[in-house]
Amino acid sequence: MDTSEYFTNYHVMDYQDIITIEPGKRSGKPCIRGMRITVYDILEYLAGGMTEAEILEDFSELTSEDIKACLAFAADREKKLFVYRCETAFG
Repeated sequence: MDTSEYFTNYHVMDYQDIITIEPGKRSGKPCIRGMRITVYDILEYLAGGMTEAEILEDFSELTSEDIKACLAFAADREKKLFVYRCETAFG
């Protein structure tokens, strides 16, 4: 598959209904569906070597979509940070 075909078929997840930010919950960190599980928690588990299946087994209230939303949120935040740095540097 060439890259143009890949990006044509690629669907960017809309995480906005899954990732929530509430000032009084977990110090305003991005959480999953209003629960006390943060995006950072999930990213740490994945970075530490846990599989999606292991996370879902340990946290029965989570779904595969929740984990994908965490990844999409982190990717979007990274993209925005990169754009901000470029705008600041090249202004």
